[in-house]
Amino acid sequence: MATTKPEKTSTAPDNHLGRNSLNWPNAITMSRLILAIVLFALIDYRGYWKTSVVVFVIAAATDALDGFIARRYGMVTVLGRILDPFVDKFIICGAFIFLLAKTGSGINAWMVMIVIGREMFVTGLRGFLEQQGKDFSAAWSGKIKMALQCVAVAASLMSLAPEITESPSADQFFLLRDILLWGAIISTVWSGLIYIVRGAKLLRQG
Repeated sequence: MATTKPEKTSTAPDNHLGRNSLNWPNAITMSRLILAIVLFALIDYRGYWKTSVVVFVIAAATDALDGFIARRYGMVTVLGRILDPFVDKFIICGAFIFLLAKTGSGINAWMVMIVIGREMFVTGLRGFLEQQGKDFSAAWSGKIKMALQCVAVAASLMSLAPEITESPSADQFFLLRDILLWGAIISTVWSGLIYIVRGAKLLRQG
């Protein structure tokens, strides 16, 4: 007599943008998009730097949460695969752009160009390779890059708060912020090069 094998929870994405896309992971991702807009408004308005840090940290924390829930409970969807990386890039690139306009943030135009240029290139490369049916999912270098960027943005936001700028240890904090920013930019270039090498290998495979 044939036996029925127990069903396994699949982590493969649902290829239909239907009701399955209206799940908790995607709702959390959308909340991160809303928090990003709130963050940009706070940066632009000025004066709410500590609040900006709190909003940014909450938004960054939801990035790990929605991915964990989606994989743990088999809620991976096409919408989630599109929306999640878009929101990640939206909040990081947007934060760098808005902070660029603030004197004393420690962020320069060339830093913003590296961050945005890397994201545009890797996104385009991923889209092309996945059209060819090749697996170009996120690597650990990209996750490390994202983590360092988040820490650097938080430090940049805090460096604008009067409690920091007017404190006796302001110079030490500014030095720490600059080191974190440099680390974020170096990891951005490093992860981009890793993706380029990986993409070139996939292209050579035909």
